Amino acid sequence: MIRHIVMWNIKEEFTQEEKKKVCEKMAEGFLPLKELVPNVLDLQVEINTMESSNRDFMLLVDFPDEEALKSYQVHPEHVKAASYVKEVTVNRVCFDYAI
Repeated sequence: MIRHIVMWNIKEEFTQEEKKKVCEKMAEGFLPLKELVPNVLDLQVEINTMESSNRDFMLLVDFPDEEALKSYQVHPEHVKAASYVKEVTVNRVCFDYAI
């Protein structure tokens, strides 16, 4: 099984209230992918609520194998969600690993 973890910061031009709304919209874009994209075993999002964290939003997705991850990355619904994310975020970090 492959775990895909991605984290972002929201652009500094947004106020704290706007950042919260941006993160909520990101979650609304990602959460349906569990049902829309084949071979997504689990999908979770987290919005940062602790000052000790240095990222605003986290996405965690589990797949049965690397091929499923690759298919997810080009799936039209994922591409749609990612296009909004690219508009509002900076400092993307990603870590994929076998579990």
